Amino acid sequence: QVQLVESGGGLVQAGGSLRLSCAASKTVFSINDMGWYRQEPGKQRELVALITSGGATTYVDAVKGRFTISRDYTKNTVYLQMSSLKPEDTADYYCYAELQIGSVTYDAWGQGTQVTVSS
Repeated sequence: QVQLVESGGGLVQAGGSLRLSCAASKTVFSINDMGWYRQEPGKQRELVALITSGGATTYVDAVKGRFTISRDYTKNTVYLQMSSLKPEDTADYYCYAELQIGSVTYDAWGQGTQVTVSS
């Protein structure tokens, strides 16, 4: 099993910045994509940003130009730099990793970290 440990959430005023980090524990699995999802109460979890093993990135339109995803492959860590935060960015943010061993892939999730943006 792989553990994804998130940090960096908190309370920030609109216009401010936060940086989320997510470190994967040592594993025999390969890690393919890593990314961040978010979920508001009563709503479905949605993709925020994704970075592949090759470094290609994807963002949901709502965060383009404000959030940047990056990855340290030597540390199996993914980051989400969030700037120009808006109240609508308030949500629980979950780290995600696609693991692979042989030809089989698995989804791994962090425990979630809360981000609250006040107006």
